Amino acid sequence: MNSSKLVRDKVPEKLQKENKVPVYHTASKEEYWTYLKEKLQEQIDEFFTTESKNKIADINEVIRAICNFNDWDMEELEKTRKQKAKTKGCFSKRIILDKVE
Repeated sequence: MNSSKLVRDKVPEKLQKENKVPVYHTASKEEYWTYLKEKLQEQIDEFFTTESKNKIADINEVIRAICNFNDWDMEELEKTRKQKAKTKGCFSKRIILDKVE
């Protein structure tokens, strides 16, 4: 791997146990924010390919990191989600809007 990317905290340790030499650094605040957004897109793209529960868990982990970065409480996020569901609905009825006349 020659391209920099955000990885989970235990990846360097795992690589060392495999007798590999990870070269890494701790991101600045601005760099971390950029890499978090890139990681979210990466995980979403991977979900489109695999459609697996593991990828949804990865997406959730990135969302949690984004919330933590922004000092957003996951409970507040859930409260906001519920408010939107109450006022706008969810996606459970499978409604596809074809056009508006």
